[in-house]
Amino acid sequence: MASPMTAMTTPHHQVATATARMRGVADAVVDASVWSMSAGEAASTLLELTRLEAQVVELRARVARHADELQVGTETGATSTATWLAHQTRLTRSAAAGVVHLGYDLDTHDVVRDALAAGDLRPEQAQVIVRAVKELPADLDTDLVIRAERHLVDAASEHGAKTLRILGRRLLEVVAPDLADQHEADLLEKEEAKAAQAMRLTMTDDGHGKTHARFTLPTVQAAMLKKMLLAIAAPKHQAATHGPGVERRPGPERMGRAFAELIERISAKDLPKVGGTDATIMVHIDLDVLTGRLEKAGVLDTGEKISPRQVRRLACTARILPVVLNGKSEVLDVGRAKRFFTKAQLTALSIRDGGCRAEGCDWPPWMCHGHHWTRWADDGDTDLVNGGLLCPRHHARAHDPTYDTTHQATGKVSFHRRC
Repeated sequence: MASPMTAMTTPHHQVATATARMRGVADAVVDASVWSMSAGEAASTLLELTRLEAQVVELRARVARHADELQVGTETGATSTATWLAHQTRLTRSAAAGVVHLGYDLDTHDVVRDALAAGDLRPEQAQVIVRAVKELPADLDTDLVIRAERHLVDAASEHGAKTLRILGRRLLEVVAPDLADQHEADLLEKEEAKAAQAMRLTMTDDGHGKTHARFTLPTVQAAMLKKMLLAIAAPKHQAATHGPGVERRPGPERMGRAFAELIERISAKDLPKVGGTDATIMVHIDLDVLTGRLEKAGVLDTGEKISPRQVRRLACTARILPVVLNGKSEVLDVGRAKRFFTKAQLTALSIRDGGCRAEGCDWPPWMCHGHHWTRWADDGDTDLVNGGLLCPRHHARAHDPTYDTTHQATGKVSFHRRC
């Protein structure tokens, strides 16, 4: 029994008949050996097959558009021709939809369709040209649009899809130079707006001392980051800081090291405050660890652990704030001298509370506020005994007169609406 990929009704239409013949010719060479082909014949055959592929792509797209107009597949319950095609051919839904969309695109871009049908254009070139022409101003004169399309098709004889994409962005300069600058500015503004909405950053700790990240940045910020990293990873800089023998082109490892160094170089004073304190990583360590008399892991205020050697290195370069246990500390209780908690007090509260004190809340300390349990206006002291960390939501609730605050034996607090 024939599979859906091979089943075909008896052809009558010229295109259907030609397709059946092409399939027959292709079937005839399935087992044909190519080892005896000369280099010249292999080269010319490869080029002809590439042209043939383009012609088949155009023909398939044309038939797919017609099939969509006939709503092929509706009798089997398919929601669209693309869905039907994907099911019948085992293409992905997006790939099948691409075939149908190309058919409609070629129907409105005759110059591209003719070049593809003649085998003079590659499918990816055709898609790039269509996309570039579509991005021209909607009110552009039809003759100029055709001229622009023909310009890129002619350029395709010498340039691949990548270069055509670049040429396509400057297309208006060729056909309507007086409109080019404004159009380019409009396009850039739209792209920048989309890029701003597409910004993403995800970070995942693998539990083995490494964090893997993926990010999407607008072009400008990405260029800024790249230039910063190249400045650190540059061979001359590396040779100056690490000695000769490292004068090589920056690769992924060098760029990764440069990224880490860039992060360490950023001063917390140049960043916004986090929870009233500088955005500095804190590490909890014993005094003996800091002085090298004890080898014990340090614990970051974000929960991760780092080696004693790393702790001492970062503490030496002042790139972290070591919270030394059993060591000399700053004055943390200032009584009534100040209305707001000091940086030192907020640091101590972060270490002691570990985050929002509200029961069931998991907000980290650097996103919390320092709160007076007895209000300063009611003669409450600005000290650790009278202070605690609360996230913005629970801090607002603590000051809401419709709620009572209850201190639990566990150190947590809970809020209950007054009757």
